[in-house]
Amino acid sequence: MEGYPPGPRLPRTLQGLRMLATEHRMLERYRRRWGDVFTLNLWPFERLVVVSDPAEVKRIFQGDPHELHAGEGNRVLEPLVGSESVLLLDDDEHLRRRKLLLPAFHGERMRVYGELMREIADAEIDAWPLRSEFPVHASMQRITLRVIVRAVFGVEDDARALELEELLVQVTELGQRVLMVPPLQRDFGGHGPWYRVGQVGERVDALLYDEIARRRSAPDADATDILSMLVAGSDLTDEQLRDELMTLLVAGHETTATGMSWVVERVLRHPPVHARLCAELADGEDGYLDCVIKEALRVRPVITYVMRTLKSPMDVAGYTIPTGATLGTSILLIHRRADLYPEPYAFRPERFEESPPDTYGWLPFGGGVRRCLGAAFAGFEMKQVLTQVFGRLDLRVADPRPERQARRAITFVPARGARVVVDARVPAVAPAVPIPA
Repeated sequence: MEGYPPGPRLPRTLQGLRMLATEHRMLERYRRRWGDVFTLNLWPFERLVVVSDPAEVKRIFQGDPHELHAGEGNRVLEPLVGSESVLLLDDDEHLRRRKLLLPAFHGERMRVYGELMREIADAEIDAWPLRSEFPVHASMQRITLRVIVRAVFGVEDDARALELEELLVQVTELGQRVLMVPPLQRDFGGHGPWYRVGQVGERVDALLYDEIARRRSAPDADATDILSMLVAGSDLTDEQLRDELMTLLVAGHETTATGMSWVVERVLRHPPVHARLCAELADGEDGYLDCVIKEALRVRPVITYVMRTLKSPMDVAGYTIPTGATLGTSILLIHRRADLYPEPYAFRPERFEESPPDTYGWLPFGGGVRRCLGAAFAGFEMKQVLTQVFGRLDLRVADPRPERQARRAITFVPARGARVVVDARVPAVAPAVPIPA
């Protein structure tokens, strides 16, 4: 059948506002009405064909990347990451850039990163108050930001690292306020959040370009940070390096911090899971933790879609979708399929002991040739940090009511910040760091 699949007929503006306010409920309602493939017409963006059939997702992810552009589908991120970000590139240039970046996130390098991750996590944990509630999400954001500033940017001077952290928090906080509403991305005569994004962004860029210049002027063969590796082993320009650094920040800071926060929130609301996890970590086993992380990312996906823009017509579920259309494979809807996950709303990490996640049915990091470059790094960081959190702390939730999922630009975070109480804390003990394959 030629054309777009059916979908709601509400005016574009109303559909867009509804998506911003109640996206998850809206998607589930529309799937009940129209099935696994339907069309949204969302202001201020273009039409979006939502796909939640794993068989169709497989075809999309295995399709020709020259005909299915992911970079165009990620254009909403350009104001923060820059036009030279690997997230926004397509075709041969994307593959070339991906090959340059991928070695930094695998193998032996993880040992050094693991030591740093635990050191940063322990310092943050030691500052958590005893017997007083606080939002763990904010702490996870500080941890992931410091990991990026140290491991990715390679900033070792404490004062300089702190300055960069403060500026990065400001630019991402301000940018997220208007990221989903392009008409607000103007300075309005020197006023508004976008004007402040520009001001803070200039200060961030000055620091990043200075770090790049330092690496170029005094290369260090023993340096382990990703920036030094890219400067020494690639022909990327300063502007391209800057955009990749901001990409690694945007892609690896908020998403990883939010994922870890959801793990804590979900585990503490399921006492049997909490008890087993703590017992196995005390015995030096982390296999169950891996299942817990997978299940938390399934029931509380941090982002909603993996995008592809068509460069030629494509048949999807019996519809011939025209050139220029954007396909949004819905992480949320796929993760809630009862045929893939019996009792899909239940938090049951044991399901991943029974069988590994389906390649096209578990999508926190996307899939195909565009699967997240930092997936291994993020998973490794989550295991290092959460091992310290659950291994060192006697934790409980501050409020028995589950936290709803609240929109934060393109991510969905715990609405109350995943508030917890620490009843007791034990001193840090550095465990051995397993290196992921």
